Formats: sequence, structure tokens, C-alpha cells
Amino acid sequence: MRSTFRVLFFLKRDKQKANGNVPLFCRITIDKQEARFGVKLDINPAIWDVKAGRAVGRTSEVVEINSIIDKTKSALFNVYNEILLSDVNVTAEKVKNYFLGGATKHHNLLEQFIRHNEDVEKLIGISKSKATYQKYEVTRKHLTNFIKEKYNLSDISFKEINHLFLTDFEVYLLSTCGCNPNTTAKFMQFLKRIVIIAKNNGWIKADPFANYKIRIKKVDRGYLSQEEVEAIIAKKFSTKRLEQVRDIFIFSCFCGLAYIDVKKLRKENIRTSFDGNLWIMDKREKTDVSFSIPLLDIAKKILDKYEGTLPNGQILPVPSNQKMNAYLKEIGALCGIDKDLTFHIARHTFATLTLSKGVSIESVSKMLGHTNIRTTQIYARITDTKISHDMNAFAGKVKGMGEKLAVNQ
Repeated sequence: MRSTFRVLFFLKRDKQKANGNVPLFCRITIDKQEARFGVKLDINPAIWDVKAGRAVGRTSEVVEINSIIDKTKSALFNVYNEILLSDVNVTAEKVKNYFLGGATKHHNLLEQFIRHNEDVEKLIGISKSKATYQKYEVTRKHLTNFIKEKYNLSDISFKEINHLFLTDFEVYLLSTCGCNPNTTAKFMQFLKRIVIIAKNNGWIKADPFANYKIRIKKVDRGYLSQEEVEAIIAKKFSTKRLEQVRDIFIFSCFCGLAYIDVKKLRKENIRTSFDGNLWIMDKREKTDVSFSIPLLDIAKKILDKYEGTLPNGQILPVPSNQKMNAYLKEIGALCGIDKDLTFHIARHTFATLTLSKGVSIESVSKMLGHTNIRTTQIYARITDTKISHDMNAFAGKVKGMGEKLAVNQ
């Protein structure tokens, strides 16, 4: 409900000067609460109309006084409307303070989001990745468009963020932006981090996320079977670009690296480890977590193929991620693989194949650079082939038990 807002000008007659003039004051009233301040103008009471709240007459002095009154009144209404659009609690004292320039700093969501993202950008390569910065930026842009569309504002106060704001933004992401539920949940997580900053700084008292649940659905990650990997390896390609993309993809299938981590690999990342064998050693771009992966023969053969042919210490001819995924779709079609082939499937394939061949989930988790084994469980799954193999082995061990049961019968 809109507040009742009134502005009245009056003479402070108990402060009469020696020359008979009286100071002009302004009174702001909002919902029966008042705030007053001096206009820094002295007026002859004889030219003042109490009922109209203006000077009367045709002199240049009267014209100047009324001009100051009109400008002050207009400015106060502008301040009131500005606060009303961005704050849940508009008071006469607040309007007065804003007008006089003595207001406490107003904390707005997008303003803080911009500042936060600028800090994240400065930390790229130190403690943050470029991908993290980009995700924060996309979240901020969606919020900017949402606030403009929903409230017709360029920014909004943290005090305006409540449960309804969150659910409306969620609907906006799912409908207008066409985001899937998990992408939407990720954007909500980024928003929550900014709101936590506001709460920790005392800009808001209540946490609007207190009764809002961010839900991430478990997704069955795509991967290739051993047969499908072998089909890609054996395929002869007529173009060099597809051959190169195949090589890079297969390399990742046997080391589990994400696209950005393959792209930034250099000669110095291939080192002889404690066991006398070559290992891939680096830090994940996404999380800055160190990883060490033994270099398998097939991966080493791919590196040997390109050794000495690339500039700047590169060890693989990695194109852009967009081109990589486009070419992989061609490769999938040529190899008769009816799956949406993307580069990240190589990482999923590595996790799945290693687990299905008996590598412990702890080892797989370490090689993938995960800090939590639950993350590894999302990327990898035990295949039906692994279950069949394990149960056949188990059946062999309990075979005698069945024979004893037959004898007893």
C-alpha cells in the first residue's frame, strides 16, 4: 500500500530576526510521521500566505521565493518516489536525509553483484577460475533483466528480496530464459551467495532463503561403452580436423581431463613420478585442486604423435570448445554412435570405464581432482557389465553351497 506523502512550507515565527524576517521551513509528512528542515531563506511575514504555503505578490523577491519552494517540493517528490521503488520502509526522516545528502549508504542487489564479480575477476588464476566468473556474470545479467521486466527498475534494495522475489526469479529462469531445473538451481545458488554477503554485513536482518529450498536433481551422465570407444579409435577419418579432435577426445577418455585442463596442458605437466612412469600433473582450472594421473600407453601414443609440431609448449592441437563439440557430433554420426557426443562425455567415460574395470572409487576420485567422493559418484556409475562380472565371480564362490542344499533335499 502506497504511503501518504505531503510537503508543507511554513514560517518559523519564534525565530524572528532583528530585521523582522522569519526563517522558512519545510515539513515532510509520511503516514502521520513528520520531519522538518530549514530552507535557508528568510521571509517578510507580510508577504506570506499561510494557507497557500507560498509568498504572495508580484515582486522579483516573491517570484524567487516561490521558485525555490517549487524546486524544493519537486526534488522531495523525486526523492520519495526513488526510495519508494527500492525500499520497503519509506519514512519522512529518510526522505529528509536523502534530500539533504545525509543518508546512510543504500545497499542494492545489482550494485553489490557488480562489485562482487569485479573482485572475482581479479582473482582469476589465483583462487578463482574464468568459468566461475562467467557463471556469476550470467547470473547477474539474468537478474538485471528480471528486475527490469518485473519491477521496471535498474536495481533493487536487498530489503526488497523476499521469498516471493526468489520464486518469481526461479519461474523467470525456467520460463523466459528456458533454463533447465539444475541450471536454474545453480543460478539461485550464486544469488544466495550475494545475499549471504548482505546478511553478513548487516544490510538485511532476515535471510530470504530461510524457507526456500534449492533442489539439484541427480542426472544420469552420458558416457561411452568400451565398444563405442574402440569404434572411434579404429575409425579412419578423411579430414585432419576430425582426426585431431578424435585424438584429443580419446586422450581425455583415458585420463579424465575436462576440456579446459586438456587445452592448458604443456610439456612441463608430463613428469616422471615415484614409480619411474610418466604422469600428468597439474591443477584443475575449475577448482584449483591438484591432480596426478598415470599416463597410459594409448594417451602417450597420442602425445607422441604431435610432439614437436605445436608452438608455445602445447602438446595437443586443441580447438575451441564450440568447434570441438561440433566436430564430435560429426564423429559420433560417422561412427554410428547414437548419443549426443560432447567433450565432457570423455571425462564421464574415463570415470565409468575405470570403475567398471575394478579401479577403486577413491583412486578415480583423486585422479578426477574431486574433493568429495560423492562428486565422483555423480560422474561415474557401475555398469551392467560390471555387475554381471562381479555376480559371476560371486556365484563361483558360493557354488558349493547350492550343491549342499540339493543333497539335504
